[in-house]
Amino acid sequence: MKEINFYKYNRIFGIIAGLFSFVIFSLTVEPTASYWDCAEYISTSAKLQIGHPPGAPLFQMLGAIFSILAFDVTQIAYAVNMMSVTSSALTIMFLFWSISLIAKEILKVKEIVKVSEAIKIFGSSFLGSITFTFTDSFWYNAVEAEVYAMATLILALLFWLGLKWVDDFGKARSDKWLILISFVVGLSFGVHFMGLLALPSIGLLYYFKKYSEFNIKKFILANVISVSILLFIFKLLLPSTLSLFGNLEVFFVNDLGLPFNSGTIFTAVLLVSIFYYGLSYTSKKKLYWLNTTILCLTFVFVGFSSWLMLPIRSNANTVINENAPTDARSLLAYYNLEQYPDTYLFYGPMFSDIYAGQDPNEPYKDDKPKYERDYSINKYVIVNDWKNGKINSNKNHEGLFPRMWSSDNAVNYMNYYGFLDFEIKREYRNEEQIVELVNNFKTRVDEDDVDSEDYHEFLSNFGSYLDIEKPSFISNINYFLNFQLSKMYFRYFMWNFSGRQNDKQWKYDLENGNWLSGINLIDNHRLGPQENLPDDVINNKARNKYFMIPFILGLIGFVFLFKENFKVLWPILLLFLFTGIALKFYLNERIFEPRERDYALVGSFYAYSIFIGFSFLAIFQFLNKYIKENSSILISFLLVVTCPILLSYNNWDDHDRSKRYTAQTLAKAYLDSIDEDKQAMIFTIGDNDTFALWYAQEIENHRTDVRTINTSLLATDWYMDQMKRKAYKSDPILSNLTHKQYAFGNRDYIKHESLIDSVRWDLKDFMNWISSDNKRTKYKFLLEQYGYEKEDLENVPLFTQNMIYYPTNKLRFYVNKENVIKSGIINPSEIDKIVDYIDIDIPKSGLYKNQILMLDILSKNDWERPIYFTGGSYKDSEYIWMKDYLQLDGLVYKLVPIKTPINEENPYQMGRIEPNRMYDIVKKWEWGNSESPEIYHDPETRKNSISFRGNLHRLAEEFIKAGDYEKAAEMIELNFEKMPLDYFEYYSLSEPYISSYYKIGEAEKAQKLFKKLEKKYLDQIRYYSISMRDYDDIFPLSNFAENIFTYTERYRGLIENEILLGNYIFAAESIEKFINYTEIFKSIYGEYDYYIFLINFIEPLYISSKLDQGRKLYKSISSEINSRLNTLISAKEDSNSTYLSELFDDEVSSAKSLLNIIKDYEKDEFYNSEVEGLNEIIENFISK
Repeated sequence: MKEINFYKYNRIFGIIAGLFSFVIFSLTVEPTASYWDCAEYISTSAKLQIGHPPGAPLFQMLGAIFSILAFDVTQIAYAVNMMSVTSSALTIMFLFWSISLIAKEILKVKEIVKVSEAIKIFGSSFLGSITFTFTDSFWYNAVEAEVYAMATLILALLFWLGLKWVDDFGKARSDKWLILISFVVGLSFGVHFMGLLALPSIGLLYYFKKYSEFNIKKFILANVISVSILLFIFKLLLPSTLSLFGNLEVFFVNDLGLPFNSGTIFTAVLLVSIFYYGLSYTSKKKLYWLNTTILCLTFVFVGFSSWLMLPIRSNANTVINENAPTDARSLLAYYNLEQYPDTYLFYGPMFSDIYAGQDPNEPYKDDKPKYERDYSINKYVIVNDWKNGKINSNKNHEGLFPRMWSSDNAVNYMNYYGFLDFEIKREYRNEEQIVELVNNFKTRVDEDDVDSEDYHEFLSNFGSYLDIEKPSFISNINYFLNFQLSKMYFRYFMWNFSGRQNDKQWKYDLENGNWLSGINLIDNHRLGPQENLPDDVINNKARNKYFMIPFILGLIGFVFLFKENFKVLWPILLLFLFTGIALKFYLNERIFEPRERDYALVGSFYAYSIFIGFSFLAIFQFLNKYIKENSSILISFLLVVTCPILLSYNNWDDHDRSKRYTAQTLAKAYLDSIDEDKQAMIFTIGDNDTFALWYAQEIENHRTDVRTINTSLLATDWYMDQMKRKAYKSDPILSNLTHKQYAFGNRDYIKHESLIDSVRWDLKDFMNWISSDNKRTKYKFLLEQYGYEKEDLENVPLFTQNMIYYPTNKLRFYVNKENVIKSGIINPSEIDKIVDYIDIDIPKSGLYKNQILMLDILSKNDWERPIYFTGGSYKDSEYIWMKDYLQLDGLVYKLVPIKTPINEENPYQMGRIEPNRMYDIVKKWEWGNSESPEIYHDPETRKNSISFRGNLHRLAEEFIKAGDYEKAAEMIELNFEKMPLDYFEYYSLSEPYISSYYKIGEAEKAQKLFKKLEKKYLDQIRYYSISMRDYDDIFPLSNFAENIFTYTERYRGLIENEILLGNYIFAAESIEKFINYTEIFKSIYGEYDYYIFLINFIEPLYISSKLDQGRKLYKSISSEINSRLNTLISAKEDSNSTYLSELFDDEVSSAKSLLNIIKDYEKDEFYNSEVEGLNEIIENFISK
């Protein structure tokens, strides 16, 4: 039989697989910035700026190279996105080569192989690599500028290098692969730590190659050593090195009096000298393994040297300079993610700590000292009161395996994993008021009258009187297995290898975000009936059915490897476990995260694709027992090729981003809603409004006159420092506070003390108080006034003594009318509407640093520059407690000195509108191909339509009020042209447009829109209705009840709106549909409530000549009222006569209203008999 060179064709076929995936990803890559972190990565890559911790300097440097290839600024994002495309294509190439090397080991072939053997090897390689190409999460990462595509490349490269190392094992200079592995390990720190998770697998590859005989003790030891190497590099080697740099820097400057950076230079020279001497000594002494070890460590540091970019560029004061890691100490804090909350993996506080109060024995613990350079004395100084500088967790609420740890998620923990048990503290058990309060609450809990928010509120208010139990060890284990593994790993795993329900975030429901098999027998049992599903469910582009074929092939490959060679299986399985389950253990995720987190698990899916690849070899060997070799190969190919075909066919439409510009145009719409060249400021809140604006300004140079201020980052000193610097066309932000006054640990939180709450302070006086370092402004002064002696103060930590307090929460912000007009905040024609001042009521609890600085900016600005808000939150604090003084301009809210009280009936509609001004803004929006049926309208694109649609409707209504129906119609049509109903969902936001159509005389369009919305709601209701009727055994009503209520009430609201408008005949047909499909929901509503809500539907049926239907509905409602009346008659006694009489009169009133409705439509005989029946019931009640 003909033979070929394995290595030659392996290289060729691997490159072909990589090129194939490169073409696929190039065809579907996003042409511009996308949502979440991508916009930030593009901005920081193209200009080598500093992104969020833990940093990705290598990614950014390579991104800068790719960005050079762009022809103009609008193509920079595409160029950086292509870096992910390239990384992903290379990942596929290395995956191909990895599978082929493993297959070569299993088949025990050499360099020259038979063609039949080559087909088995390369067939497996193609199957595994091409399948992985089309998997959901990997493809998602491959077409956007996020670190996970490159991190997966590093993981794939490391695993392949490990295979090459053991493939060349025993040959001269084979350890060159180990040196290269070390270098790539160092590089991985410049992208994402995920790549490091390949190290244990590489260790086991070496172990199995070196030791041919299996020994359980050596096997366990090999696993322990391999994991220890990972932990040594990740948690010890590099952090310790950074600590060494930081500590010696402080020592050389503070203790030896040398210049800044002298300690850093000395440490660098010291390390280079140690490595040089070590390599030289071990080489001379022929200490081979020690020399190799030192060489490996050297190359780890060489790879890690990409991190030098961070302090170099940070010291250049780039516009985006997150955490400002300018020196070794700040770089260590950056590496350790010190800006984020502490997480505990093995032992630590539970979420119940929020209710427990401070630990009675150790209420405080030391914070980390924050060093800063003081150029006046040329020394490093500690700027925070770090000794006893943090409130300690309560020891009674610490425990093993703290999975349920986040106090911010307390409500969700209790909602899904049960309430915390509690009892009254011993010292309060004789307090009758407390005992009664607790007993009443427990009774409500027993009666299921308390939800998790009520429970949280009760524990928060009365926790000081209670002994509250922390979540048990078993509860944490249950949470780990049921949520962190089952829902946050296995669900994602099945998304990739079984199927996906839709693209909506899963929130413990059966209708969104679950995995799908495509096999009704399985899906019906898990998710409820899959027949008669609404069109929106079926047409969701992310509804992907693989019929579990990839999953089953992976199991076949796994079993095959287990039987064939456990030594081959275990390193792959270890890679699978470490990049999946172990990663979930380390991340310790909360319930819920802001978005789905499948993208971080691609390493695990990579490993499983190797198993899928070997299913080809497994099926072939099975078939070869019964049929000829050539036939076995052909049939095996036909069986397994369904896997990548199914994945590509299903996944293409929801991974094709090639024509989507919605994220880019969202950013521009925000900025174009702001007055130009007015030095405006805009306060942003989250990732998607902040990063998108960064991208537009940094990359496309769009509206750089606007200063973007993120309110979350404003809580950090380094960010405020950056705000005080000029950025492009935007002038520095002015502030009363100096850096020293808002440095880390200073004014992080200031407390309210109600001393002069009857007085309203001028905001400027308030800020003078806050910015003062006078002892009267500090808590120590108050404590002394309260009688604290010096000895008492010794027990109060310094950070508390030095805390600023404010004696009143009532502020007055005076309006500088001259500046208001000069800055163009409002039209001069409206000067008579300007108020003299704005009263602000700040919290009576306290203020956090970002809130202090927002007030500081407001005060110092004095109306000289317009201030805007993106509106990403409805919290009062995000609008500096001035929601009554807003003006909606396009997508943003401008602060104006004109009072527009919040509408209590619709508190989400904030601010006034200048219709012509907003019209001009809207006309400038680009929309980004949003109306195209060819693009994938992902969840974020759809979600952002909420603001667009809602704001456009408000504008249209303003034009209607002004009588300008032409512009109103233009805005309404623009809304549905650019955001078609079928693509953007959130149908309730389109309902108000029906009334708007009627108001401008477009009744036909109003009714057409009504019918579209009716179909959407009726689709859902029909599914629930048929499922309850025909599939009650597999329809878990409790899981669907909330949505049944939601869609039923939305449909009812649509119909009732038509009735209010007098469109009885038009509404009648819909009333019939409503009753036909919702009557089965009587058991959910209760029959009485269900029918009473239908009273308004009777008359339209009669008017539309639907007499039988009208009478039938009347009888149903009348029957329920009569039944209630008869029940009240039976219950009537002397003791409750007055109370029941009131109830009886209410029901009689309802009955008479019914009779009045049918009086003009029914025959006299029927009407009179109904009146007589009611009178008889009334007489029975009176006579009893």
